[in-house]
Amino acid sequence: MSENPQNTHAENGASPAFADMALHPAVARSIVDLGYETPSAIQARTIPALLEGRDVIGLAQTGTGKTAAFALPTLSAMAELGRATGGPHALVLTPTRELALQVAEAFSSYAAHLPDFSVLPIYGGQSYGPQLAGLRRGAQVVVGTPGRVIDHLKKGSLQLSSLKHLVLDEADEMLKMGFQEDIEEIFAATGSERQVALFSATMPGSIHRITKKYLNDPVEVRVESTTTTGANIRQRYLTVVHSHKLDALTRVLEIEEYDGIIMFVRTKQATEELAEKLRARGFTASAINGDIPQQARERTVEQLRNGQIDILVATDVAARGLDVERIQLVVNYDIPHDTESYVHRIGRTGRAGRSGEAILFVTPRETHLLRQIEKATRQRVAKLEMPTVEQLTNSRVARFAGRITEARTGSDLTEVRQVIEDYIQTHDVPAEEVAAALAVLLLDGDSLTAEPLPEPKPRANRSERGPRSNAGMRTYRIAVGRNDRVQPGGIVGAIANEGGLTSAQIGAIDIRATHSLVDLPENLPESTLSKLSRTKIQGRTIDIRPDKGRPGRPYQKRSHDGGDRGRRSGRPGGRDVSRADAKKSFRRND
Repeated sequence: MSENPQNTHAENGASPAFADMALHPAVARSIVDLGYETPSAIQARTIPALLEGRDVIGLAQTGTGKTAAFALPTLSAMAELGRATGGPHALVLTPTRELALQVAEAFSSYAAHLPDFSVLPIYGGQSYGPQLAGLRRGAQVVVGTPGRVIDHLKKGSLQLSSLKHLVLDEADEMLKMGFQEDIEEIFAATGSERQVALFSATMPGSIHRITKKYLNDPVEVRVESTTTTGANIRQRYLTVVHSHKLDALTRVLEIEEYDGIIMFVRTKQATEELAEKLRARGFTASAINGDIPQQARERTVEQLRNGQIDILVATDVAARGLDVERIQLVVNYDIPHDTESYVHRIGRTGRAGRSGEAILFVTPRETHLLRQIEKATRQRVAKLEMPTVEQLTNSRVARFAGRITEARTGSDLTEVRQVIEDYIQTHDVPAEEVAAALAVLLLDGDSLTAEPLPEPKPRANRSERGPRSNAGMRTYRIAVGRNDRVQPGGIVGAIANEGGLTSAQIGAIDIRATHSLVDLPENLPESTLSKLSRTKIQGRTIDIRPDKGRPGRPYQKRSHDGGDRGRRSGRPGGRDVSRADAKKSFRRND
């Protein structure tokens, strides 16, 4: 890598608008459709260099907009050259399948106006059939994890000799997970004319060696995240499983009163579905998304502004530029995958010095996204406690009593009072019983007594997990340990990506000197075990097999009290790591 100062793009200087960049018109049109105007710092400095054909090293944290930084110039070059033959035009390597899917989705959005465009995500855990079919059809962009890309190279189903663009996204994470040999093998399979873009949050020696060996006089772009949120916005999050989001939302709104509310979801269809469900629960709600005509959108926003509706359900694109003074609360019903979207969303409240509220719904599997937001914004998001059953019941009773008072003081009761008096005399029943019967009619099946909402299963830390060998789990031994400098994230990543397991299926990890112990489902198929046995971490085959404890001694469960950490049959020296801790380094998405 050149040490020439002009090869480093500094962070100083005004950022150009997307319209000022030399992007292909079809790609520029997609950017306009998405509502993007000003590029982020990493985009402003990376896109021009890639459009010039330079290799690029991008050093930036997650959430700074890296995907568009490499996707937009790649698509522009593809549009100029036309459809590639003999293999994909571009290959993007990612450490996790979650990120591979996210990047593939982004490419599809940016390529909306490119004819016959196809992008194919390939990763472990998915059957080969759909991937082979997609490769045979001629995917122009392939996004994949290194292990599965190597598999396709060995099968001959993926050809890289005609590749024009190679992107390594979160390269430092891939190396931590032991993919260095795979990455070098992939470099060797590409032609000499390919352009390389490497993105990493850090620049360890291993990254430096790769850039020096495989990149040609690269431009280095360093960007520090400066994303911040308004100090006058109170930010809170609520952990809830996806199926209970709506119940959790309505319970929060029962207890805490707000004026105007805007709720963000990820898809156009979700805006309509959530708005309809909210209306069914008695809220005045409407949806706006990219499919709604501008005139109808403006009419809906005006209804929110003048109080005809209280809740607006929107996508990020539809809400761009929205400024309604009445918005007091922003709800991230679906957590965004990038920090900038989060900042833009909650910026819809707390304007002009006013105070505002923001609530973020987080499923147990999305905790890593919350941590990304906190890290990038340098602000802690406080935990919102779910309203208790007692609070909800008291609130419902008080609200119902208020309706009774309102009817008594605001209506002429002469006619119905006579009916009630006649009914009491005719049926000889107490007035309280008649009133209760009328209340049941008024409630129309609703209950004043709240039921508890099921608690989400916590992604617990080690002290909360109990015995390692939980029901349905079995301890497996893998042939890498501390001496191999293995990290928990590397173990989780390798097993999840190459074995096709979900992260929820990976239990506690005990890293020892020469081997490690991992809790996995006890009924793993032979095909999965066979695949995992050939998986490499830090360049070593893990040779996974069920653990039987120390030779000659019966297996003893490891205690989780403070006095026996990391021991197996009384032998000290282990490193026991919870799955949640392991994923601090593993589950990062752009």
